[in-house]
Amino acid sequence: MGKGCLGLVIHSVHLARLTSTAAEFMKKVEANSFVTSYIEAWNEQDASSVTEHLCPNGHCIDEVFQQQINREALFEELVAYFQSDHYFYEVTGDILTNGKTIAFQYCAKPMAPDSRTAIWHGAEFITLRGNSALEIRDYYQARVSLPRSQRGDDVARYMKSGLREETMAQLLEALERLMVERQLYLDPELSLPKLADYLDTTVNHVSQTINAGLQTTFFDYINQRRVEAAIKLMQSDTSSREAILDIALEVGFNSTSTFYNAFRKVTGQTPGAYRQRMLSKALEAQSALRYQA
Repeated sequence: MGKGCLGLVIHSVHLARLTSTAAEFMKKVEANSFVTSYIEAWNEQDASSVTEHLCPNGHCIDEVFQQQINREALFEELVAYFQSDHYFYEVTGDILTNGKTIAFQYCAKPMAPDSRTAIWHGAEFITLRGNSALEIRDYYQARVSLPRSQRGDDVARYMKSGLREETMAQLLEALERLMVERQLYLDPELSLPKLADYLDTTVNHVSQTINAGLQTTFFDYINQRRVEAAIKLMQSDTSSREAILDIALEVGFNSTSTFYNAFRKVTGQTPGAYRQRMLSKALEAQSALRYQA
């Protein structure tokens, strides 16, 4: 190999290394920018800005409570959370990234200087899709050490915020009554604040009641009610005359995709498969009756 060729090879290798180094640097810059913006949204207690860091079909996983919530549910949770909990968040250590994922540790300190709430620590692992998060996994320490109640850690956690078990029991009873008598879940615009108005209480207390008392999120609770209503409609519509979309809209869903996801989560199958199974059973029953006759 001639000296000219060798020099060209060395130059190409050097250029490739520089390009790779520049790409790595840009990944770190973008990761730092994302995390900085994300933490600022938390410190501003802006539920909308926090959730905007998730892509439309993104989700957040609370590893402590083993709970996965979508972007809409996260917004509702944060609205309630920011009303009762006031912390200042800061990144501790380096922000790590490979371009597709981001990992960082954080520390949360109470904003009130005289607060008796302890400082706590956590870590988040973020999977990116473009410039947004497809998944955010949150690992954190329990913030307070409270005695276990018969309902478990969730109730103990919320007792600190001022929601007594007696109040929770009353809210659960009122919630059930509203769902049975007024079927609020049929309202496609039903939100956590709107439900709080019906119950004449705070958004925070409604969220806590559903999370701790029913061991679910607001959106999962409402969607389960809607799916149960859809099943009743399907049972009265074995002839398949009503379209799946019509059923979804009738029980309060805004789209078939949300309906399909919720239906599968509750029943383990799609609405179409469920209705087909019911139709098959109805035909089998009719055949059995004709055979007996």
